[in-house]
Amino acid sequence: MTTVATRAPAETGRADGGNAMSGTGTMLRFILRRDRIRLPVWIGVLTLAQVYYAALYPTVYATRADRMNQAQLYEDNPAFGAMTGPGHGLDDYTYGAMQSNELLGFMVVFVALMSVLLFVRHTRAEEETGRAELLRGTVLGRHAPLTAALLAVGGANILLGLLVAVGMASLGVESIDWTGSFAYGGAYAAVGLVFTGVAAVTTQVTEYGRAAAGTAGALIGVAYVLRAGGDMGDGTLSWFSPIGWAQGTRAYVDERWWPLGLALVVAAALVVAAFVLSTRRDLGAGLRQPRPGPATASASLGTPQGFALRLQRGGLIWWAVAMFAAGAMYGSFVDIMEDYSDNEMIQNLLEDVGGTSLTESWLSTVVSLLAIVCTVFAILAALRPRREETSGRAESVLATPLSRTRWVATHVVVAMAGGLGLLLATGAGLGLTAAASTGDAGMLWDILGAILAYAPALWLTAGLTVAVFGLVPRAIGLAWALLVYAVFITYFGGILDLPGWVRDLSPYNHIPLMPADDFSAAPLLVLTVLAGALIAAGLVGFRRRDVEGN
Repeated sequence: MTTVATRAPAETGRADGGNAMSGTGTMLRFILRRDRIRLPVWIGVLTLAQVYYAALYPTVYATRADRMNQAQLYEDNPAFGAMTGPGHGLDDYTYGAMQSNELLGFMVVFVALMSVLLFVRHTRAEEETGRAELLRGTVLGRHAPLTAALLAVGGANILLGLLVAVGMASLGVESIDWTGSFAYGGAYAAVGLVFTGVAAVTTQVTEYGRAAAGTAGALIGVAYVLRAGGDMGDGTLSWFSPIGWAQGTRAYVDERWWPLGLALVVAAALVVAAFVLSTRRDLGAGLRQPRPGPATASASLGTPQGFALRLQRGGLIWWAVAMFAAGAMYGSFVDIMEDYSDNEMIQNLLEDVGGTSLTESWLSTVVSLLAIVCTVFAILAALRPRREETSGRAESVLATPLSRTRWVATHVVVAMAGGLGLLLATGAGLGLTAAASTGDAGMLWDILGAILAYAPALWLTAGLTVAVFGLVPRAIGLAWALLVYAVFITYFGGILDLPGWVRDLSPYNHIPLMPADDFSAAPLLVLTVLAGALIAAGLVGFRRRDVEGN
């Protein structure tokens, strides 16, 4: 007897016959479940940092005279605008105008980074590991992963903007009202949405998550440079930058809402482009095909050390170029620092540094901040073994005669030597322009010595990364703890008048602040020994634990 099926077959959800959006809700819940800690941390830290800084300004600039003295920097020195913002509302420099000019352009860079890193994590990185292909084998629609990632990251930006707006307006600080706060929070969200769209496009173009994030990150740098160039000139270049659009809202001065609309239009156009481009490539592939390599590999690529260096080479080169440029930018300001010896704000910031001149004190502060930025690369390079392990590639490598200790050590060497090289490149950029602007050739060697002194602190921070990887790999996020703490101490330690022992927990607090201070070898030796001990602990821990696969 023949049975007739009266029930229509279920939709497959695939691009060739089903609903391309099938499973979007499930994917969104999965993303939120994976990032149940990561997302609140990003949003909470950015919100608290912004609100805290806004609450701190009335204590640092207690009177109108203090604020007008700060405004004078914009009028006397166009380079100050490149470092901060366009200088809106200088005639009556309120606390709100100070936030819009001096802090907004800096903070939205981190909003853009949050958007790019989160989006790539849930799209291209999933394709690279092969998990996206497994999910697409179910009823998941072709556009569901992209849509879910856009909803999750876009929603995070909107929530961040709302929290910033409410937090700022609730402070009760003079001139920080509700209208200006919503414009300010809207600027946060707008920049985040634009760079979410940027990441959506780069994930279609490139084949690897690291390349997608790196390309989007480079565009963040371009946006910042365009904003800086525009604020030094007539402002034209700033309108080619989403960061310039954010500051163009003129929050707390005379709010303009149309720049936010411009950002939304651009973000929407980028999202549409991402959906169109996603239909023109295969799953796991990118629109730009990788360049074929040479027919035969170099001899160095056949060695563990050469292979580790090859994996990090591209990032190291771009970091070196960026840090040289950053150092050169700061070095160009050296010759004018003595003109601000009467500025109370600068004196307050540098009072703990010492030095025989304002220029020396300022250089010591800049060197310490740039050294901390260089440490980011060292941590990323030291984290590479963890990425190789979780992707499953480490198992294949370790199945050869290569020992575990030597495999990890090769990446550690790249992290340590690469970090030292970045310090050298940064010092060269800073020292060359400082020497050129002042006519003092000896300043180059003073600055190189000052920034290379931070190598032990950089090594210690990278050593902690190795120790966490070897001993508690599932808590790999702790690798960033020491760097975050160092940034907090560097920026807020003096302002908050924290106890000495609290500041001393940061390894960077033990480095002599040259050229303002004299050289001291003892703390550098201690930090180097501690770095070696952490690395040894990490190597032993990795040798004794199981290798985790994907």
